[in-house]
Amino acid sequence: MNGTTNVVLLGSTGSIGTQALDVIASHRDRYHVVALAAGRNEELLSQQAAAFDVPPDRVHLGVDTPDALAALAALPEADVVLNAVVGFAGLPATLAALTHGKRLALANKESLIAGGPVVAKERGSGGGEIVPVDSEHSAIYQALRAGAPHEVRRILLTASGGPFRGKSPAELERVTVADALQHPTWTMGAKITIDSSTLMNKGLEVIEAHELFGVDFDRVEVVVHPQSIVHGMVEFTDGATVAQLSQPDMRLPIGLALGAPHRLGQAFGAIDWTRLGTLTFETPDLEAFPCLGLAYAAGRAGGGAPATLSAANEVAVEAFLGGRIPWLGIAAVVEEVMQRGTGNVDDVADVLEADRLARERARTAVERRSAA
Repeated sequence: MNGTTNVVLLGSTGSIGTQALDVIASHRDRYHVVALAAGRNEELLSQQAAAFDVPPDRVHLGVDTPDALAALAALPEADVVLNAVVGFAGLPATLAALTHGKRLALANKESLIAGGPVVAKERGSGGGEIVPVDSEHSAIYQALRAGAPHEVRRILLTASGGPFRGKSPAELERVTVADALQHPTWTMGAKITIDSSTLMNKGLEVIEAHELFGVDFDRVEVVVHPQSIVHGMVEFTDGATVAQLSQPDMRLPIGLALGAPHRLGQAFGAIDWTRLGTLTFETPDLEAFPCLGLAYAAGRAGGGAPATLSAANEVAVEAFLGGRIPWLGIAAVVEEVMQRGTGNVDDVADVLEADRLARERARTAVERRSAA
């Protein structure tokens, strides 16, 4: 691949953003950062802008201003938009990138999940492409190269199991915020780490896999793989299974998403096969981790259900992190909100309304539990 790729990085001070800049710093001849945006860390954002020569008018602080993020994603000179904004706030930038024909390196799973039908329209008409940054979806993206779409029997997403793998529902009644933030494999932000502990993260990835790869939910399965070496697998109709393996290092999928379909010449997560040891796989415990089942139900329901699921979960996770509800209360709040109806989504206004209503209902559910 010749020439320099211009990158807009949204969510630059978070885990994905800082690792993306690490990749770019090692390949300055290949990538040029043209815009940066972050939520609250003004000091680090300023340091990043200085290090990568980003002009002040292309540096934005405060991800709660979706119009500004969308404007950066639509910059004419941008080739790749890496959307690592946390939560639903990433949707406008996702739509803008696809509308303007950019490559969207997507780490913001909630925007695709909440606005799936709307994103699909823009993806189809705007000429943009989505290359996933999540390690699991990147693995599937890579494995799918081994066969034609009609040859795919099923997709398998792997889950580490989080910090509570093997615990019973009774044991989970006593877990703390500190416990839930101790992920055994990955270093991530607080919200996604809590989602990993409940398996909601994997449930959201199931919905995302359906949207990204056009595979129905009966052919998307989750297996628990504590070593986090196999990141995803595709089983084909002839019985062959193609998997992507590497040590946990998000710089590998980030590097691929920035330059896809080309790979970096620098290795991240390479395996020493003489020291790898045993790889194990288990069936997820849906009784102990009901969020995974809730996500499958939302995905199959379609319409506004995924948006409702995602929004209610964001509110519930925030409440747990704030000490207002217990860990088990996250699934309870989400389930209560889902049972009150989810509606449908045809445009951005519908997505926004589904999100608003779900958050309102989730906050009410949280307040009632906090007062009990």
